[in-house]
Amino acid sequence: MQTPQTPQTQQTPQVGSPPAVPTPQWERPDDAAREARLNAMKRRATGLLLVALAIFVVASLLEAQYPWLGYVRATAEASLVGGLADWFAVTALFKHPLGLPIPHTAIVATRKERIGQILGNFVQNHFLSREVIAANLRRVHPAERASQWLADRKHAQQISRQFASGLMKTLDGLPPNELQDLLSQVVRNRVRTIRVAPALGKTLALALADNRQEELLNATVKLAAEAVRNNRELIRERVKQETPWWVPPVVDDKIYQKIIVAVERLLQDMVMDPAHPLRTAFDKALNDFIERLQHSPEVIARAEALKEEWLMGAQTDELARKLWDGVREAIDKYATKTDGGESPNPLDSGLAEFGIALLSNPTLLADIDDLLIDLTAGVVERYRHEIGDLIAKTVASWDSQATSRRFELAVGRDLQFVRINGTLVGGLVGLLIYTITRFLR
Repeated sequence: MQTPQTPQTQQTPQVGSPPAVPTPQWERPDDAAREARLNAMKRRATGLLLVALAIFVVASLLEAQYPWLGYVRATAEASLVGGLADWFAVTALFKHPLGLPIPHTAIVATRKERIGQILGNFVQNHFLSREVIAANLRRVHPAERASQWLADRKHAQQISRQFASGLMKTLDGLPPNELQDLLSQVVRNRVRTIRVAPALGKTLALALADNRQEELLNATVKLAAEAVRNNRELIRERVKQETPWWVPPVVDDKIYQKIIVAVERLLQDMVMDPAHPLRTAFDKALNDFIERLQHSPEVIARAEALKEEWLMGAQTDELARKLWDGVREAIDKYATKTDGGESPNPLDSGLAEFGIALLSNPTLLADIDDLLIDLTAGVVERYRHEIGDLIAKTVASWDSQATSRRFELAVGRDLQFVRINGTLVGGLVGLLIYTITRFLR
């Protein structure tokens, strides 16, 4: 038995020649056991053939003395023919029988290019066709299975943690100063696209819609009344300080009382009277302010100038730095979180709820399946010819002897049963033919 040459995983290309296609690594951990089983089957098949030969010789020598041995001889003779024919056929698949270069032998070694082409065509036509891919994908319901997997909070947590961990590794590999400068530039560019005054005016208009300014004014008046009540002594001292020295204290108290009473009455009237002139003035002033924010060129220009002054200041860089540090800290904290999932996280819960929502919508699951099947089948359909060519070229690049040996280790043991069956069936057929001819004489 020839020892197969072990193919090299790398080849040194010659100067000026195209790069050689690397041959596969043939060695496998179970090769020794597979070869031992193959050799054992070969010995059994050969032993059975030798037994048939011995019986044939003995029966041939004694047939004249014992005519009934003709049946045995015919059986043994046919067994020899069947066994030898199957030995030749099985051996011819992998090598030249007896080392003789008989045409159409060593088929695997000499026809590996054709075998690769046939294998590539078979794979691309029977495994990579749109119909096969679509049928197999539709049978497994990929959208439903993915949704069931995602609905498990542990799986959702795995996805979110892996995403956060990968994002953190990416951020660690990037220059922090450049990222902070980039973030500062992004903040500046984003803020520059927003016209501050009109945006503020629209926001106030929405916030104060449906006469909500009345609620704002009432709250302001109540705060003012409470401030007056809580600061009476301060007001008394202020009145005393502002009046001349020659004014008697009794007059100071009168002035103080007048001020307190007037202010409290004014505030009470504003709360109780929806048509109070000050309310009307407040509404008019507020609406005018909102209108000017949205449409006054002077106000808009002034706001833009203030915005640009703020953007060019150091506070923008400080804001970007704090924003960047906050994002990094949040991602790092989540990526390294080891609470075992006891405290739910919004991202985990969102992914799990998304999976549950998908499971409750069969129509959407079917649509997703159709989309996945169409995309997958489209990609496979587009590249299946390249895959078939890759298989053909890969097989063609293999070492001939190693390829033949690998095929023999894979299927040779089963083919030895062909030799055994050929010996036994050939003997039975020979016995049947001999018996028929004897009766027809």
